[in-house]
Amino acid sequence: MTAMRILRAFRSASLTPWAHLYAPAASVRPGQVRAVFLGVSTLVLDDGTAAIMTDGFFSRPGLARLLIGRLRPDRARVQAALRRFGISKLDAVFVAHSHYDHALDSAVVAELTGARLIGSASTRNIARGQGFPDDRFDIAVVGEPFDVGNFRLTVLPAEHSPGDIAPGTVDAPLRQPARVRDYKTGGCYSLHVSHGDRALLMQASANVLPGALDGCRADTVYLGIGLLGKQDEAFQVRYWNALVTQTGARRVIPVHWDNFTIPLSKPLRPAPAFADDFESAMQFLTRQATAAGVALELPVLGRDADPFAPAP
Repeated sequence: MTAMRILRAFRSASLTPWAHLYAPAASVRPGQVRAVFLGVSTLVLDDGTAAIMTDGFFSRPGLARLLIGRLRPDRARVQAALRRFGISKLDAVFVAHSHYDHALDSAVVAELTGARLIGSASTRNIARGQGFPDDRFDIAVVGEPFDVGNFRLTVLPAEHSPGDIAPGTVDAPLRQPARVRDYKTGGCYSLHVSHGDRALLMQASANVLPGALDGCRADTVYLGIGLLGKQDEAFQVRYWNALVTQTGARRVIPVHWDNFTIPLSKPLRPAPAFADDFESAMQFLTRQATAAGVALELPVLGRDADPFAPAP
């Protein structure tokens, strides 16, 4: 029985029951926003004139290295991912918080694409440890909109999901390789992005910070669901109400659900059972979306999507 329990703990839920939710491929006209999901909470938004990326995590070190080793960006994997997805130039890379699955590769991505890097002081110290120049780093300022081409970005405060394994701040340039717990949370943010009269919200962490989204409107929410399936229903409902009901969103796209110890050269799989409960989270989201008449779409790795397409 013990061996069976261990095997079940390492097993990932199947995506097959949710295949009907896959976001359709989109042909986006010039000037429209194209969104491309690249695993965890890495997202590219491109309107043909400017392009921004959230996080930019591609190294995806394996479980053994996470448990007993030290981490540094895998430049070969980062370069391979950028080539595969046709990303040669970005204007900005925004980092939601400084855990390794968000900030490990962000400076390398910014370096390779010519982007400015935006994040907390902790993210800056991770970048400094990799030799990234301060004059290409912008400290995230909460509540002050700034423009990148025709995109208007506003950084909003957020709370990491329950069970933060590396709370605190990175207070000096982080020498690498470094342990998982050295990549401390730092500032934790949501990112509101408007383009013309349309808006979306990237929420990487499944938690609610009371009042943080007051007055925030979004047509589409990229909703982080990491660890959401392990929370009780009251928590899940508060999260949905704050991120979806309160913002008036008509489309919800779950992110931060995949097993990021598996390289992008292999198909995405949900996080293993010992780490999260993907099925429970998706069942909850399905119930809420159905009741509210909100479109629920599962993103497909590397597929062009229109985040502002009319909700079915």
